Amino acid sequence: MTAVADRVDRPEDEERWRGVAAEDVEELDYATGSKLQARSRRLLGSLLRPHTRAVVLALVIVVAENLASLAGPLLIAAAIDRGVPAAVDGRPAVLAWCVGGYVGTALVATALRWSFVRLSGRIGQDLLLDLRERVFRHVQKLSVSFHEKYTSGKVISRLTSDVDSLQDLLEQGLDGFFTSLLSVVGISIVMLTLDPPLAMVVLFGFLPLLVLVRWFRRRSATAYRGTRGAIAKVIVQFVETMNGIRAVQAFRREHRNRGIMDEFNGQFRDANADAFRVMAAFTSLVRLIGNVSLAVILALGAWRVANGDLELGVLAAFTLYVRRFYDPFDEIAMFANSYASATAALEKISGVLEEKPAVPEPDDPAPLPDVRGQVAFDGVEFRYSASTPVVLPAFDLHVPAGQTVALVGATGAGKSTLAKLVARFYDPSAGAVLLDGVDLRSVADEDLRRAVVMVTQENFLFDGSVADNIALGRPTATREEVVAAARAVGAHEFISALPDGYDTDVRKRGGRLSAGQRQMVAFARAFLADPAVLVLDEATSSLDVPSERLVQGALETVLARRTAFIIAHRLSTVLIADRVLVIDGGRVVEDGSPEELIAGEGRFAALHSAWRDSLA
Repeated sequence: MTAVADRVDRPEDEERWRGVAAEDVEELDYATGSKLQARSRRLLGSLLRPHTRAVVLALVIVVAENLASLAGPLLIAAAIDRGVPAAVDGRPAVLAWCVGGYVGTALVATALRWSFVRLSGRIGQDLLLDLRERVFRHVQKLSVSFHEKYTSGKVISRLTSDVDSLQDLLEQGLDGFFTSLLSVVGISIVMLTLDPPLAMVVLFGFLPLLVLVRWFRRRSATAYRGTRGAIAKVIVQFVETMNGIRAVQAFRREHRNRGIMDEFNGQFRDANADAFRVMAAFTSLVRLIGNVSLAVILALGAWRVANGDLELGVLAAFTLYVRRFYDPFDEIAMFANSYASATAALEKISGVLEEKPAVPEPDDPAPLPDVRGQVAFDGVEFRYSASTPVVLPAFDLHVPAGQTVALVGATGAGKSTLAKLVARFYDPSAGAVLLDGVDLRSVADEDLRRAVVMVTQENFLFDGSVADNIALGRPTATREEVVAAARAVGAHEFISALPDGYDTDVRKRGGRLSAGQRQMVAFARAFLADPAVLVLDEATSSLDVPSERLVQGALETVLARRTAFIIAHRLSTVLIADRVLVIDGGRVVEDGSPEELIAGEGRFAALHSAWRDSLA
C-alpha cells in the first residue's frame, strides 16, 4: 500500500499513475484515495462549468420548491391552533385560508418540481454527452503504446458501466440530494423558530450522524472502487472472448473461459455485496437515530403540552417536521451511495483523460507542403520502455524518394519496429526519423497521415459498404475514384461479383469477405489515399497464390512514384523492391538490390535459394 502512495507522489511516475492507479488497485490508502477523488472532482467541475447558469437556475428552483413544501406543516399548525377554534366561534375564514394556502403551496411545489426535473435532466444529458465525446476523442488520439497496454474491454467499460454510474447520480442522486439537503436545513431553521428546546433535542442527534456520515463516505469509496475494478474485468473478459470466439471454439476453450468469467463475476458479486452491506449499515443506523429522536420529542412534547408550556398544534407540526427531518437522510444516503459509485467511475475515466499521448502533436508544426518521400534514420535508438532492452541501437539509414525498400530478417529482428517509426506510431528514444529532412516529431498528425500510410496483415474493415471502406483512404473521393482505385489493385472483379457490388455491407470486421479480399480492399484504400510513403507490413501474407499473383501486378502500380517499405516473408513480394535490407538485431547486415544479393553468398542468397527449392 505504501508503494502505491509513493508511486502517486513521485513526479517521475506521474504519467504511469494517471491511467492505472485507480484501475489496477482496488484498496488504496487514504492519501492516495483523496488524490484520486480530487482528480474526479476536477473532471466533474470541468463538465459542469459550461452549464453554470443552468445549474444556478436549477438550485433557485429547488430552493423555491423547498420553501413551498416547508409551509405545509406551518399551515397545519395554524389550522389546528387558530383555524379550528375560529371556525367553532363561527369564523371559518381563517380555517379556509389555511386549507387554501396548503393546497396552493402544494400546487406551487408540484410546478417547481416539474421544472426542476426537466432542467436537471437536460443538464445531466448534456454533461453525459460531453463526457462520452471527450473520452472517445481522447482515446482515439492516444498512441499505439497506450492501446497495447489498455485493452479495448477497459475502454468499453469506461464508456458504458462507468458513464452509467455517473448517469445514475445525475438522474436520481443529485435531485434527491439537493432537495433533501435544503429540506434538512430549512426544517432545522423552522424547528428552532417554533420551539428551540425541542429543536436542540433533534439537532443533538447530528453528532452521531456526522460520525456516521464520515465513516460511510470513506468506507463506501473503498467499496465502490472495488466494484468498478471488478466490472471492468468482467467486460474485458467478455470482449476478449467474443473477439476471439473462433480461437475459443477451435481449441474448445469454452470451459476455461467460463471458469475465468465465473471468477470475475464472483469478484463483482462480492464487491457489490460489500457495498450493499455498507449501505445497509448506514441507512439502518440513520433510521435508528431518527426513531429515537422522534420518541424523545413525543415524550417531552406531550409532557410540555400537559403542563401548558406548548401548544398542541406546535407539537403536531414539530412531529411532522421531525419525520421530514430524518426521512431525507435516506435520500442523502442514496445520493452518497450513487456519489461513491460515480466517484469511483470518474477516477477511472479521469485517469484515461489525463493520459498523455506517447507520440504528442507538435505545438508548432513544421510545414510539409510538397512531400517527395525521402526518409532518413539519423542515429535512431529505440526501446519500447525504459525497462525493456534496446531494439534499434544507433540505426542510420537513407532512403531516396521513390525507392522501394524490402526489409528482410528473422522474427524479432526489428523490421516492424522500423515500419512503426516511419509511420510514427512510436517516437525514437534517441536520434530522429526524417521525412524530406523534417523530423517527424515536428510534423502535424494530419499532414503525416496524408504523407505516410501503413498497410498491415490484419487491416481492419468497418461495418458498412465496400465503397465506404475503400473511401476511408480519402473520404472526399467520388464513386468513380473509388472504383478506379479498386481497378488499379485488381479488386474490381470480385467486388462487382458481390450481391450489391460496391454497396455490399462487409459486416462486422469485414466478415463477409475472405482474408485475401479484405487485404485487397485495404490495398485499394491505400492506393486511393495516394501517400508519398507507403509501408506494407506483411500486407500480402494473407493472400492465396492466385490472389498474390493478381496483387503482384497491382503492387507495381501502387508503389510507382512513391517511397515504400515492404516487410514480407514471401520473397516473391520482396523481389519487386529496388533495394533489400537484411536486418538482424536491429542492424543492417546486408544492403543491395535483389539481384546483387542473390548473386552473393550472404543470408538473402540463402533465403532465395531455399525459397526457389520450395517451388520446385
